[in-house]
Amino acid sequence: MEGRGTEAPAARASLRLRTVLGHLVSSRPAGLAGVAALTHFPTSAQVATAKYPVHFRYTLDNNLLSPEQRHFYEENGYLVIKNLVSDEDIERFRDEFTKICRKEVTVPGLVIMRDVSIAKSEFISDQKAISKIQDFAFHDELFRYCTLPQIVKYVECFTGPNIMAMHTMLINKPPDPGRKTSRHPMHQDLHYFSFRPADRIVCAWTAMERIDRRNGCLVVLPGTHKGDLKQHDYPDWEGGVNKMYHGVRDYDRSIPRVHLAMEKGDTVFFHPLLIHGSGMNKTEGFRKAISCHYASSDCYYIDVKGTSQENIEKEVVEIAKKKYGIDSSMALKDAWRLRARLVKGERRSL
Repeated sequence: MEGRGTEAPAARASLRLRTVLGHLVSSRPAGLAGVAALTHFPTSAQVATAKYPVHFRYTLDNNLLSPEQRHFYEENGYLVIKNLVSDEDIERFRDEFTKICRKEVTVPGLVIMRDVSIAKSEFISDQKAISKIQDFAFHDELFRYCTLPQIVKYVECFTGPNIMAMHTMLINKPPDPGRKTSRHPMHQDLHYFSFRPADRIVCAWTAMERIDRRNGCLVVLPGTHKGDLKQHDYPDWEGGVNKMYHGVRDYDRSIPRVHLAMEKGDTVFFHPLLIHGSGMNKTEGFRKAISCHYASSDCYYIDVKGTSQENIEKEVVEIAKKKYGIDSSMALKDAWRLRARLVKGERRSL
């Protein structure tokens, strides 16, 4: 009798544990890509190893991200949310991009970039001549991407409630002409930014069509957001490199790469120190994506003179002087002040 009395509570406790773990497994968010599901553990010691940290560095407390999602971003530096932007919105952004390429609309401060392989061609017109537009923050229709509620609610998990749009892009990666110029070297976005802290900056990058390795999807090095900002320079590529496509000079090439295949409307959020890039577009079509880098308005500007970012500051100032006639005493932080636009909350420091 005594033996059976002690066995029954233990059996019931084991059953309860299996039931709880079963619920945890079945509650895995459907929208989370790239995260392994929780599994059943045979002992309590192994269950304890599945606990998430009490303090998260890279996300703020919120009611949107699950502990599993926060832990994944904490460890990897990126998070993919499936089907976040509607087909209707994407088509509106696509149509507006076409109008810009045809010069049907003009956008104050817009930067238009062309692939180095076709930059000087007189025979390529419309969107085939343009590989990227940047700084569309003062174009109301494209800026609407930055303010989409379903995007902003995720951004707030990384930046807090006072949100600035700092850098905007619509990328039109062209078919590679055979010189591999459609590649984007591995880099850290923070190299271009003269504001900190890095942990309160996040990029939202949305696929405007199916994107995979054939047309040059994003490739990331998980966990590299935990490191420091590295030296960036133009890579020594035989076919040439696009303007301002700086690459990390040295990084651990033993880290396994993850290629982010995404469907139309999928959005990846990633940290500005995450090392990432993209491959060649081996298809006949143009691969499109739209993105915005956000920062907490409580971030602050820094002087990059004497740092590894001095080379990008020099290049930005030279472009500004040539295009706008701005005095050479301009600093990188001045360029970001001109680009920034409030998305939500109060504009405090930036």
